[in-house]
Amino acid sequence: MFGRKKTLNDELAPTAPADPARPGAKNRPTPKRREQEALNKRPLIVTDRKAASAQDKAARREAMAKQRAGMMTGNEKYLPERDKGPRRRFIRDSVDSRWNIGEFMLPVMLIVLLLSFVRQSWALLLVFVMVYGLILVAIGDALLMWRRTRRKVEDKFGSAERGDAWYAIMRAFQMRRTRMPKPQVARGEHPA
Repeated sequence: MFGRKKTLNDELAPTAPADPARPGAKNRPTPKRREQEALNKRPLIVTDRKAASAQDKAARREAMAKQRAGMMTGNEKYLPERDKGPRRRFIRDSVDSRWNIGEFMLPVMLIVLLLSFVRQSWALLLVFVMVYGLILVAIGDALLMWRRTRRKVEDKFGSAERGDAWYAIMRAFQMRRTRMPKPQVARGEHPA
């Protein structure tokens, strides 16, 4: 009613934003405190316990699967503390690169168990000799393996730490397929 009349040029002219975009600025209005607090509010006690339990189980299962996959590949991030570090990786690789007598103990013990059911004197004697003979030979093999490995560890890292011998010997007594982290070297392929 009062004021100037609009012309065609005014309608076609682009409207400039009130605040032009500035580099380095957030270029949006600050949200109200009430709105931000409302976004962060969650109930302390979940109303649907079954859904929350299922969601928690799924998250734990996913985390465990991720950790297991990391352990399978030997990823340092997912290894437990006892397996972390270049020293332990070197020990694992040196144990995995050779044939160990201790890893055959479980299959032989199954045969011994079956032979123990035979109530013949020759079978019982064979069981006795196999059990104690295999244990003595496996312990001797593990100790020789550790002597060689210790020399390599001392050459590469300085002195061997406490617990390294036990770590190597226990790994040597596990069957190769069941070792965790999985062996990263083939037999005969010695670590550098």
